Amino acid sequence: MIRAEATGVPSDGMLRRRRRWVVPLLLALLPVALVLGAWMGSDASRLPASVRDALGADPQTDVYDEVMDRLSNAYYRELDRDDLLDRSLEGAVDSLDDRFSAYFDPDAYAHFQELTEGEFQGVGLSVEAVERGLRIVSVFDGSPAARAGLRPGDVVVEADGTSLRGKTAQEATALIKGPAGTRVEVTVQRDGGAERTVSLRRERVAVPVVESEMRRSRGIDVGHVSLSSFSSGAHGEVAAAFRRLRDDGADALVLDLRNNGGGLLNEAVLVSSLFIPDGPIVTTKGRARPSRTFEATGSAIDTRLPMVVLVNGQSASASEIVTAALRERNRAKVVGTQTFGKGVFQEVIQLSNGGALDITVGEYFTPKGRNLGGGGTKKGSGIAPDVHAEDDAQTRRDEALEVAVRTVARNVT
Repeated sequence: MIRAEATGVPSDGMLRRRRRWVVPLLLALLPVALVLGAWMGSDASRLPASVRDALGADPQTDVYDEVMDRLSNAYYRELDRDDLLDRSLEGAVDSLDDRFSAYFDPDAYAHFQELTEGEFQGVGLSVEAVERGLRIVSVFDGSPAARAGLRPGDVVVEADGTSLRGKTAQEATALIKGPAGTRVEVTVQRDGGAERTVSLRRERVAVPVVESEMRRSRGIDVGHVSLSSFSSGAHGEVAAAFRRLRDDGADALVLDLRNNGGGLLNEAVLVSSLFIPDGPIVTTKGRARPSRTFEATGSAIDTRLPMVVLVNGQSASASEIVTAALRERNRAKVVGTQTFGKGVFQEVIQLSNGGALDITVGEYFTPKGRNLGGGGTKKGSGIAPDVHAEDDAQTRRDEALEVAVRTVARNVT
């Protein structure tokens, strides 16, 4: 429960004494207020500041409404008031200088909800914004993009003839996503070469959250599970994958969190709890929220098989929470490269217009009390691996995974 601070609040006795003169005064002023209201009309911003305050008007809200009215009515071309509202809210959040906070307009929020639920309507791409447009990070198997031959590293430079250069990721993806059954033409450039345009029919696409396989090193069977995001229900898929591998004879485990930028905090706690039977996982602290320590849920599926966590520079947030918990609780070694270094967490707050604020509300701390960020929203040192391993993007082999498998296999007795 959030409580207002009591400092400066008058006592009950003071309030009773005030009522004796406040009520008659308000009654005496009521006819004056009615006359002023009739004279000034509905525009409270024209009233003197002292009178506006006495009547309960909010000067800041008045100014905002005044500006919106002037723009809507007097600007040289017609404007969409809803669009003005969205842009003003985006500007307010942008002024925080916090790359982790964002305002979602109603359409963007609907898409965000789809992603956290593991399904969306689109062409099947995971992307990141670059100067020219959107660089493809991954292509989902069986998706329209996969059937069209798009692949990681390609840059989408146009959508339906509109250039994506200089647009934010949100603005650019809004031009590509859309209802299942509709079409979008995307222009793609590969390795700086010639551009080509392909027509894609949008579909309802299931986001592949977990992939698993059995690897072998020095006669040791190693179960490898890759988790792409901490979306709703991710812990259940991870648990099912590890159980299958264990039942198939896995002697050791690799949890692959490379390129996993995070997701839901409770999913991070639940995934950690698959391997840690009890005790602290992470502690959160915020200005408007009390400190809270999240403990393992007691649903561990395995606490004895040797295990490593594989990470890279794009492993962030929830990925770092899990990695730190597993290492600091002596459950796993870390293989890969330095993680991102994010030490804050966000909360999604729904708004009355159908949009939402996704804003930073606090910091998190590992079981040993470490914050992985650089102070506030600054990027920090992250997690340094116990064993360095890096994949060479120019080869078909996954060198980092090979190192992880060899490392954990050596710990099997």
